[in-house]
Amino acid sequence: MHEMSLCEGVVQLIEDQTRKQGFTKVSTVWLEIGALAGVEIEAMRFSFDAVAKDTVADGARLEIIEIAGRARCPACKQTVQVTARYDACPECGHYPLEILAGEEMRISELEVQ
Repeated sequence: MHEMSLCEGVVQLIEDQTRKQGFTKVSTVWLEIGALAGVEIEAMRFSFDAVAKDTVADGARLEIIEIAGRARCPACKQTVQVTARYDACPECGHYPLEILAGEEMRISELEVQ
């Protein structure tokens, strides 16, 4: 389950910011996860609670913002929504598409004390 190691990275980033900015507790973490990022959302929630234990994020609420997959078709020049990395263009059937969004995973906001 790679979500556990992803959560370890998220908590490490939070702890780095704790040292830089001086807050002592995180109550909410907003995490943007792209539909094409290969991340299982429920596994991420479970893993976050386990990894955050005994850190500044212990007990923090994890809010996940799902980012839709978007791609540009080099043939018909349309920007289209995709659900898988290797989808063909729904407009013209061309393949491959240039992925524009949906592969990212980032902390977008922290609520701290």
